[in-house]
Amino acid sequence: MTSIIFSVLSIYIFIALGFLAKMSFKEQIDDKTITLINVYFLQVFLTFWGLLLRPIDVTLLYAPSIYLFIVAIVVIVSALVAKKLFSDKKEYSIATVAAIIGNTGNLGIPINIAIFGEDSIPYTTVVNLVNVFVVYTIGVYYYSRGTFDAKTSLMNIVKLPILWAAIIAIILSINHYEPSQIIQNTLMMGAYASMTMQLFLFGIYLYGTKIKEISKTLTLWVMSIKFLILPSITFLILYNIELDSMIKGIIFIELMMPLAIANVNLASLYECSPRLVTALVFVSSFMFLGFIFVGVWVLGFL
Repeated sequence: MTSIIFSVLSIYIFIALGFLAKMSFKEQIDDKTITLINVYFLQVFLTFWGLLLRPIDVTLLYAPSIYLFIVAIVVIVSALVAKKLFSDKKEYSIATVAAIIGNTGNLGIPINIAIFGEDSIPYTTVVNLVNVFVVYTIGVYYYSRGTFDAKTSLMNIVKLPILWAAIIAIILSINHYEPSQIIQNTLMMGAYASMTMQLFLFGIYLYGTKIKEISKTLTLWVMSIKFLILPSITFLILYNIELDSMIKGIIFIELMMPLAIANVNLASLYECSPRLVTALVFVSSFMFLGFIFVGVWVLGFL
């Protein structure tokens, strides 16, 4: 349990630095510029590095298929119900998609290693791969819909280089491409720069965000989806299928991850209330510190 706590708390160092930087330099730090550099350039390195780090084994695709199936169900339910709860376009978009974009990578992978050991790495890798596509297809569409029409939102998906980088990286990995150590090091430099910048950006948006001004209905809805409805649907599906208990546990834990900072990136990129999304990410990260222990307890019933 100690390793789980430290895995969560360690990322807050860079968040605190981003908060401190914005507090110190105010308008001299341009939030949108940092977002554009990260999303359009550095995250391409992160995508290649993550997908080429280990060969993708197609026999492992059963776990992410279940993950994607559960996400699809929750998005449909969330979109239908949220339509009746939120009249504002931006709030509706956030309410529909925020909870399904979890931090399956730089938080989910180390936590699964802490719980299940290194045997979990192949499964967490492919689940995270599916989450990348969820973020840059469903996530991009809904965050974009908070500001743009449906046609423009679909085009915004195609315009993002991350999606194309992921497709190319998957093709290379399936064809057993192994980058040289020099290329791997270059990709790693960009990847770590991207992850650090994401955490910094979160801290930057956190500064000036006032929790009291956030819609209580939206907060309650997103947190209910994240920590009650999503885990409940996941448990019911996993409980009723035949699958190795470790793989079930990995899927369950990955879907319990708090809101990813990618939510902030997309909200900022498409001007869909990024400070509101930042507050939701912060609240979910705080609540996760308690819910993860409940989640670990539930694993005993799968």
